[in-house]
Amino acid sequence: MNKSLEVLKKIYKPYRYTILGKAILLNTTLGDFIVKEKGNKNVNDLYAYLKSRSFTSFPNLIEESRSNVNVYEYVEGVPMPNEQKALDLVEVIANLHNKTTFYKTVTVDDFKSIYDNIKSNLLYLENDYNRLYEEIKKETYMSPSHYSLIRNIYKVFAALQFASHELDEWYSIVKEQTKKRVSLIHNKLSLEHFIKSDDNYLISWEDYRTDTPIMDLITFYQKEFFTIHFDVVLSKYMEKVSLSEDEKKLFFILISIPKKIEFSNDEFKDCKTVREAMDYLFITEELVRPYYSIQEKN
Repeated sequence: MNKSLEVLKKIYKPYRYTILGKAILLNTTLGDFIVKEKGNKNVNDLYAYLKSRSFTSFPNLIEESRSNVNVYEYVEGVPMPNEQKALDLVEVIANLHNKTTFYKTVTVDDFKSIYDNIKSNLLYLENDYNRLYEEIKKETYMSPSHYSLIRNIYKVFAALQFASHELDEWYSIVKEQTKKRVSLIHNKLSLEHFIKSDDNYLISWEDYRTDTPIMDLITFYQKEFFTIHFDVVLSKYMEKVSLSEDEKKLFFILISIPKKIEFSNDEFKDCKTVREAMDYLFITEELVRPYYSIQEKN
């Protein structure tokens, strides 16, 4: 990137440039531009496809002829509360999913593969948490992080049991299906990848792919669950996109799976790791429970 940046400096003649994570902002007399390394996907082809579907919530691609970098227009965001930003973002992503949806022909093996992969992960986590439990309970004096895990480990096993039961229910619904809804997904959805200005802009499209739309929701939830009230965001999304029963069920299954905990030699770090893992389970349960309460009433 350094070589390309030197060439771009000679072309655009910036009076200032700023490193912004993996991107570089060039401030020039001709305007402001963002320089980013190219990924494995062709963003120019993506933009052409999105425009053909009447979706334009992305910054202009100024130059893509170079082998390793793209140059985009720079968009200055308007400061706003995270909750409002999340609602604006989810409206944009719902629009993306609706405009790029199609139904893909699948076989029994496709759903069986998803089922087997998730089931295997659940079994692995159950064994790993059982191992941790057996090791920790033998300790005469538990560390704060170990005590915190043992005190809340019932929540881990409850989440694993819920996910396993719901996975069986999900498979019973989909195993005879021959089609699956897919759409183009952003695949890196987060508040930092959304800019609200004179329009709405999603940035960082380098990992886009075609998949079930709930994958964007899962990525967004796991990134932002602690910073926003996701129940409002999810309700807003489902007003715009009519998720099927099996799509909703798979979403709730995947977000309910506990995070793997790996202890280190840093007790402060370990306490933070356990606390975040437990917070995730408690917050997720609060999100999921109302949807199942409604089902039970019905």
